[in-house]
Amino acid sequence: MRKPRLPLLFVVVTAVTAIVTGSLPVGLSSAATYPVPYTFAAGILAGSEPVGTPPPGADNWSCRPSATHPEPVVLVHGLLANQTDNWQTISPLLADAGYCVFALTYGTEPGESEFGGLEPMEQSAAVLAGFVTRVLAASGAAKVDIVGHSEGATMPDYYVRFLGGAGFVDHYVAISGVFGGTNLGGLGTLDREAAPFGLSPAASALYSAECQSCGEFLIGSAFVQKLNAGSGAAAAGVTYTDIATRNDELVEPYTSGFLQGPNVTNLTVQRQCPLDQSDHLAIVADPVAARDVLNALDPARAGPVPCTLVLPAVG
Repeated sequence: MRKPRLPLLFVVVTAVTAIVTGSLPVGLSSAATYPVPYTFAAGILAGSEPVGTPPPGADNWSCRPSATHPEPVVLVHGLLANQTDNWQTISPLLADAGYCVFALTYGTEPGESEFGGLEPMEQSAAVLAGFVTRVLAASGAAKVDIVGHSEGATMPDYYVRFLGGAGFVDHYVAISGVFGGTNLGGLGTLDREAAPFGLSPAASALYSAECQSCGEFLIGSAFVQKLNAGSGAAAAGVTYTDIATRNDELVEPYTSGFLQGPNVTNLTVQRQCPLDQSDHLAIVADPVAARDVLNALDPARAGPVPCTLVLPAVG
């Protein structure tokens, strides 16, 4: 199913919002190559671009990493998103900072390439593995950094822990991840209480041919249990930074996006800026999260986190 065309008035309003709420890239100068809009509206507008269009600054396959930033960055989108609409802020931000940036769309249904993340996460992790191999071959790098949002913050750890990815990933930045699963309005609890009777009503309702990954996000799902078995989801040798918002309406509790371990740093947006009320969507265009990403990838050059009013949904 194709995305419906956006009403002209809505496009105009969101475009104005993008201009008004946008600003210079965090920690970068006005000479930066790509504008960086700090509003989720930019992602909505990007939905009108041709399917498969890379976000600004991404997928330059002739890019060679510099000594300053030796690892290319792979951007992994969330559920129902794609490489274009999910990364209108982070992709140009990283490109302006001198990184080689690459993005993929994964988990689409046959004949559909706009709504990603629908296939089982184990299957999508294998797709990610192939993409990382391609990036390493093209760039000549030994490892990549991963920056993911939502499902894209969660699924890559299956690649890291179970598909050999730990040897090819240096920094792993998870924005609104779901490592511990989500209760999502009590659906996770419902499944756990029904499990002794051989039933999983919520997961069964969510898990369908249209969205085979949906049930995997629930607390107690087989996917979540496997990801957290033994020592937990944090893999040795990989440096994790987990970024979450208290206003996350889809990850319940929001702390399900946090891991524990000596190689893990957990950050909450509101602890850094009480004015920032970004939610699950707005966080991918959020100035605090954006600065956290830059600091996580290059801690030796970490900069101060900005603090401005950020609204839910639009940013």
